[in-house]
Amino acid sequence: MDIAVADRRPVLVVDDDAAIREVVQIIVEAEGYPVVTAAEGAEALRHLRSGLRPGMILLDLRMPGMDGRAFREVQSAEPELAEIPVVILSGDSDASRVAGSLGAEWLLKPVDLDRLLSVVKRHCGSPA
Repeated sequence: MDIAVADRRPVLVVDDDAAIREVVQIIVEAEGYPVVTAAEGAEALRHLRSGLRPGMILLDLRMPGMDGRAFREVQSAEPELAEIPVVILSGDSDASRVAGSLGAEWLLKPVDLDRLLSVVKRHCGSPA
């Protein structure tokens, strides 16, 4: 693995839709960024509590189990996790309002890939 890629912080993708997780992972990894995925908020918290420190979290709002709102509330309350940037990735018409109330950026599904990669680059650095 290229040293620059090995040093780059991963993107944590949290979405209950396996197809969306896979497509985002393929696109982001193709640009040279490592990706870790989780199917819901509790799984994402397990990754973070076990030491994962991503450059950013792409977070769906509506998921079974721990949804995006509940995840963000817990993440924000834990000082060692609170500073990790979160970008809401949602098809909800009120995503911008909810993202604002959660202190997060947002991208509307279906996501514009250039915009997604621009956000990833801003939070995780430019690819080598």
